[in-house]
Amino acid sequence: MTQENVKTRHHHGDLKAALVTAGIQLLEDGGLAALTLRKCAARAGVSHAAPAHHFDGLSGLKTAIAEEGFRLFSSYLQKACDSGAQNPRARLKSLCRGYLQFGLDHGGILAVIFGDQGLASLTANGDKEQADAYLLLREVCAPFVPPGDDPVILETQVWSLIHGFTLLYLAGECGSPPPTLEEGPFDQVIQLLDRVGSQAGS
Repeated sequence: MTQENVKTRHHHGDLKAALVTAGIQLLEDGGLAALTLRKCAARAGVSHAAPAHHFDGLSGLKTAIAEEGFRLFSSYLQKACDSGAQNPRARLKSLCRGYLQFGLDHGGILAVIFGDQGLASLTANGDKEQADAYLLLREVCAPFVPPGDDPVILETQVWSLIHGFTLLYLAGECGSPPPTLEEGPFDQVIQLLDRVGSQAGS
């Protein structure tokens, strides 16, 4: 790509978006270890100094990627919830299935959005509800929160279960990934959710 083409490509202020896209592509191709400012600039077709004008080092780039990653993550969860049965327990399990599928499809992005510059950077005031993904988690957990209980307790239990399982699954701790989720340990582990809010109707 010539210098003229680069200038034309980013003339309207889309360089930051192009760098974020390049960063996501690097994550998809090589995981978190592949993400560097220099590689990101090269992938976007700009000078290696260009990211410095838009991000506060690599951590700033990760924060920008996390913001875009959360939008994709939220869409995965929403699609999963909408595609299955619509009773409360089925929606809860569908959300967990969508969570794992996102990890399988976008493991590098998952590592960024839940890294030291991921969710915490989006919720600097400690308000997790700023993230659409968390709002959806809260929505599907709501029918199972016992009266008078803090909903965060149940939300954290469900989140811990599926996030921990996803990380173990991606790390190969559950054996070789099967052809489909249904043939692996997912359903056995997710049966733990049957104990969640057993007093609520299915």
